[in-house]
Amino acid sequence: MPSVRLGAPVALTLLLAFAPMAARADDGTVTAFGAGVQRMPSWLGARTHRDQPVLFFDIERPDLGLALSSSDGVRWDLVRGAHLHGGPYGNFQWGRDHDDLGASLSGNVPTLAPRLNGGGYVEWVFTPQLDAGAQLSHDTDGAGAYLMLYAEWDPPHVGWLQHSLQLRWQAMNGPAMRRFFGLSAAAAQALQTSTWAPGAGSQMVALEYDAFLPTGEHTGLALALEYARLLGNAAASPLVRSYGARNQVTASLAFVYHL
Repeated sequence: MPSVRLGAPVALTLLLAFAPMAARADDGTVTAFGAGVQRMPSWLGARTHRDQPVLFFDIERPDLGLALSSSDGVRWDLVRGAHLHGGPYGNFQWGRDHDDLGASLSGNVPTLAPRLNGGGYVEWVFTPQLDAGAQLSHDTDGAGAYLMLYAEWDPPHVGWLQHSLQLRWQAMNGPAMRRFFGLSAAAAQALQTSTWAPGAGSQMVALEYDAFLPTGEHTGLALALEYARLLGNAAASPLVRSYGARNQVTASLAFVYHL
């Protein structure tokens, strides 16, 4: 049930992380699809925002231990214990282009190509409403490594409204931190600021609220609101201090159809 987003550990994601309970069959199988819009920071650490269309999908096969979604990527539960779960994990990480950077940074700060991340996860399910876990991943074509710790709680329904809260902490190794928040000497000179070559450490803490409101037997609205705060070397980057903001807010709304 974690929301490691497409583009997370650091990058921006679809943020439609709530698999609606209404879509879950008696055997735990989930098949849901949808589309909507997301308002997100223009780049990781930006103070400006952009709107983009998003696709939502969530396919879960408990009998095979497989889950594929736009929020969690792909996970294969090889442990499949009563409380303990774990196995390989993979996801897609968004980059940033010239339009994302805007006129002030484009041409001075490098764009970043999207990447695939691969690794593993472990999760402990305390109750059907409460779980916690960790995910560790590495760029499949790069040197970045990412760690995320999370806890998620599903409060009681409010009428027809189904919802959940997730708290997570994310960290990066040095290459990943420098890729997203570093500034070379040439870039620093062009922006008239200091160079920045951060090392490994904490990158972000985030709180997310996800909700699903049924609108019919097979349809509903999925909402996700996230407040995140950059930490450590990410928050101290001249990119963030001069052109961005430590506080990052993302919101998504999608119409979902489930079988």
